[in-house]
Amino acid sequence: MAEKFHSFGRMLYGGDYNPEQWLDHPEILKKDIEMMKEAQINVVSLGIFSWSAIEPEEGRYRFDWMEERINTLHENGISVFLATPSGSRPRWMAEKYPEIRRTDPFGRRGLYGGRHNHCYTSPVYRREVRRINMELARRFGDHPGVIAWHISNEYGGECYCPLCQAEFRGWLKKKYGTIEELNRRWYTSFWSHEYNNFDQVEAPSPMGDSCVNGLNLDWKRFVTDRTADFARWEIQALRDAGSEKPATVNMMYYFDGLNYHKFADVVDFISWDSYPSWHNGPEYATAMDTAMYHDLMRSIQKKPFFLMESCPSATNWQPVSKLKRPGMLEAASLQAVAHGADSVQYFQIRQGRGCSEKFHGAVIDHYGGNDTRVFREVKRTGADLQLLSDLAGSDVRARTAVVYDWESRWAMEDAQGPRNVGLHHKDTVQKSYIALRKAGFDVDVIDMEQPLDDYQVLAVPMAYMFRAGFEEKLRAYVARGGILFMTYWSGIADETDLCFLGGTPHGLMDVLGLRHEEIDALYDGEKNSAVPVKGNPLGLTRSYSCENLCDLVKVTDAQVLFTYGEDFYAGEPAFTCHSWGEGKAYYICGDMEQAFYDDVYAAVMEQSGILPAIPGLRIPEGVEVSTRESDTAVYVFIQNFGREEAVLDLPGDLELIFGESREKLPVYGTMVLAGKKQSQEI
Repeated sequence: MAEKFHSFGRMLYGGDYNPEQWLDHPEILKKDIEMMKEAQINVVSLGIFSWSAIEPEEGRYRFDWMEERINTLHENGISVFLATPSGSRPRWMAEKYPEIRRTDPFGRRGLYGGRHNHCYTSPVYRREVRRINMELARRFGDHPGVIAWHISNEYGGECYCPLCQAEFRGWLKKKYGTIEELNRRWYTSFWSHEYNNFDQVEAPSPMGDSCVNGLNLDWKRFVTDRTADFARWEIQALRDAGSEKPATVNMMYYFDGLNYHKFADVVDFISWDSYPSWHNGPEYATAMDTAMYHDLMRSIQKKPFFLMESCPSATNWQPVSKLKRPGMLEAASLQAVAHGADSVQYFQIRQGRGCSEKFHGAVIDHYGGNDTRVFREVKRTGADLQLLSDLAGSDVRARTAVVYDWESRWAMEDAQGPRNVGLHHKDTVQKSYIALRKAGFDVDVIDMEQPLDDYQVLAVPMAYMFRAGFEEKLRAYVARGGILFMTYWSGIADETDLCFLGGTPHGLMDVLGLRHEEIDALYDGEKNSAVPVKGNPLGLTRSYSCENLCDLVKVTDAQVLFTYGEDFYAGEPAFTCHSWGEGKAYYICGDMEQAFYDDVYAAVMEQSGILPAIPGLRIPEGVEVSTRESDTAVYVFIQNFGREEAVLDLPGDLELIFGESREKLPVYGTMVLAGKKQSQEI
């Protein structure tokens, strides 16, 4: 595999381009180049879903149009991420080789249609993918205009065919060794579900097993492993054909189907497709939701990532396809850069005439002119990225982190209780994330397998499952001086969803100074409150509401900072702190409102002397502060996602390198400040 990639040395700007849809319109292809250059677009993703255009019949190739486009783009200073076409195989292939079509959990083989409609296990499909990928690599792998490989497109989906079932059984046998161990780890004595041998195991199905939590969890892990293995297979074909150019897989927003952390060593750089529902409520809320996912993507490899797709105007597939208001395209694009993106790319460059994405936003719409509002904003954003191009390769070096673990989430949502509708896991993670962002800190979003050494503050919200020795890592983290925030419903079950015995949070009761006893699920609309203990060391004096879940704990030697205000557990602990080793461990017992998190994190940071990028800056409501760093400089992005102009009081030692004013920031405005690097001990 090629050495893991870091930077292309410049900000990339562009998007998905489908010239095969316009081969009978040479005047349009010519116009595309002119308009891309005008918008300062310097990269396109080419060849996505293009299999039938390059191989209309088995063994008969048509690379002439692709070669012409790559040559023309390169001659005009536009590079190419060349895609492998595996995301949608041609009709002739599905007809000739029916085994490549996916099978659903009811055992039905799919018809031809859609996309991502293939079996990742099928030897025939793997053979065909390897063949076409090698053809592409031989023809274009050394082309100076091709700078990277775009592998397939938005991997996703499951196949339940006999081949995948057999592969799953082999995967389980390798993991557990014996059927007795599998039965023990899956607790199959429940409802007489014991297996006598691995051949009896079937993937979870509405027609069969669906209540064995260990089975459901391992199937999701298997699907991730199959998909990652397929991506490796695709990339290896390119390598075997002689191309060592970096490769990526474009990922999706909070996608439940794959644990993206398992792709960290598969691809050379991380990319994802961002489609927020802007203007559906406060823009700051949408900005924070999007920011957290930018940071999650960046945290997978702890390197700059690439925004592979976003929409220049309105999507066509969301429930309501709302236009971005003037200025939002620029603000959203620069937000990605602020969080560590080295590119801004759109779906799509030119709007297609037919089929399901003909009304999806594009740089060039059906009208085709350069005098549209959207094109003007695309052009302005291109100019922005030119001004900020020196930031390419700089990264985000966060000293705070929150844990968002895919496997724990899978297990928790399948566990049946304490709330089967509305656990609000992501919302709970975001409350800690938003509180740290409001305090001016950059935040990594990590899973349980990543190291904790870099962080002064670590939030672990609703970590239902402890896996990969996570509790031992947390013990070491607090012992050496870390500040831990843990919430209710953490450390409840192990990696196969067996409940821990002897008290929870497992392995951390001494660190936290308490033990979980019960958890109360509140009905929708029902609330409790957290009341401050008079004279608490954080100096907090107001009460806060909580909802959904209230953990009832037995304190051993933790200090109680807040108590519940209502119900039979009024006066019982709602928020605690325990000093352990060189650090502190806080425990948030209930699903508190955002203001609780905001005030608590701000107080703890101040008390601990942990300073943000701009110490003392009062961050106005709706404003986000983010930083990128090189070895010698710090770049501070300040963006206004509020609904009023923001007034700022900035220190004089930071130079304004982007934006019009240091004192005022308009709605959707962005400024970038630069300063010399100052180290801070962790």
